[in-house]
Amino acid sequence: MGGLVHTIHFVLGIIGNAATLFLFLVPTFTFKRIIKNKSTEQFSGIPYVMTFLNCLLSAWYGLPFVTSDNILIATINGAGAAIELIYVLIFFFYAPNKQKGKILAMFVLVVSAFTGAAVISVLAFHGKNRKLFCGTAATVFSIVMYGSPLSIIRLVIRTKSVEYMPFFLSFAVVVSCTCWFVYAMLGMDPFIGTSTGVGLGLGLVQLILYFIYCDKSVLNRKTCADDEMGNGHTNNIKSNHDEKQSRFHDNQFSNIQNEQV
Repeated sequence: MGGLVHTIHFVLGIIGNAATLFLFLVPTFTFKRIIKNKSTEQFSGIPYVMTFLNCLLSAWYGLPFVTSDNILIATINGAGAAIELIYVLIFFFYAPNKQKGKILAMFVLVVSAFTGAAVISVLAFHGKNRKLFCGTAATVFSIVMYGSPLSIIRLVIRTKSVEYMPFFLSFAVVVSCTCWFVYAMLGMDPFIGTSTGVGLGLGLVQLILYFIYCDKSVLNRKTCADDEMGNGHTNNIKSNHDEKQSRFHDNQFSNIQNEQV
């Protein structure tokens, strides 16, 4: 790798670290809401569990005894694993009992899968074969991680609302994946390139859906408000009409009584 290309490669890695850290921290707004309401509502815990696994495998892949010149991959994903673990624990604490069992089972499966992959990579593979094994595992689960929001995408399409698909999370995915995709192309790393390429495509789909349904969500809320105002205005007109009718009948009754007298 030439000097200029190496410099650009390193700079993109730094930018990718910053964008990915932002991506990891975006859900803090969601978890602030969960803690405040003491409920996970319709949020899904699956993306956080799968992201935790992806971070573990990607951090392992970036270690020097697996691949060279990928230490930036190891550092950011190590930090991401710690952050995602906190998210999973918070989600588990506030989730309904039915979801708790599902999240716990997935978490145990994730930890077991990583432990098994790490032990096998050290004992059974060496050199390029170790890189191939770890890279394939990291790529597969990265694609699973980027695909996990598909359940939220279905919810957005069904409800025509983006309430449970935060904009900044989708935007951060696009920025992060763009940086790492170019980073992978410069470093000629097919594993990072494949996973981030898929993530970039899915992130763009989320942004497109956001801009399609965001205005409709606002319009629906405005329509509901207008309906409430309209119903109130109609009720006021009806009330005034009834009051006038009542006064008219009272006057007529009084006139009749006067005539009789």
